[in-house]
Amino acid sequence: MSYTLLFKSLHEKNDLKLPDADIAYYPNFLNSSQATSLFNLLYKNINWQQDTIKVYGKNFLQPRLTHLFANNKLPYSYSNITMYPSIFPLSLKKIKEEVEKLANCKFTTCLLNLYRNGQDSNGWHADNEKELGVNPIIASLSLGQTRNFHLKHRRNKDLKKKIELTHGSLLIMGGATQHHWLHQIPKTKKTVSPRINLTFRKLN
Repeated sequence: MSYTLLFKSLHEKNDLKLPDADIAYYPNFLNSSQATSLFNLLYKNINWQQDTIKVYGKNFLQPRLTHLFANNKLPYSYSNITMYPSIFPLSLKKIKEEVEKLANCKFTTCLLNLYRNGQDSNGWHADNEKELGVNPIIASLSLGQTRNFHLKHRRNKDLKKKIELTHGSLLIMGGATQHHWLHQIPKTKKTVSPRINLTFRKLN
């Protein structure tokens, strides 16, 4: 998978002023043309997989497709799923380098999610697996259909936030965010087109 991407993003930064969190949103990390080209490349060429998850003792197909890339062979486990990575292609290496500049972090791994329609989702969770270490930095690049991203505080039920993750946008969560907040991509009854989400992580 070979691809050349010229970065001309505006890198306009919006800090979310949430307590117990460090979250920044870049609505124009990629321009529309860049984002569409990358979406088409990944959508058509990735070997997407659908894993089985266990919820309350019952097995279900995960409501989205995934693929894992890394610069090593370390597996990544979450929700009783263990994934084994492919090596980063050149196209994602270039993206990773640009994301690392904004996040001030060297990422080892990228988990890709394909939300095929409004019934594909990601339930309430925190990215707090032990492999990610203390106060992990998670950088999330969105391509394709705009989907709502919900945040809620673990203890203060009045603290909630909804963000529209648009085509080409980048969300970076750092600090103690994963200790104090949960997040999700909920289902929607609206007719929506596919969305690809790239989540960059550093595995220790």
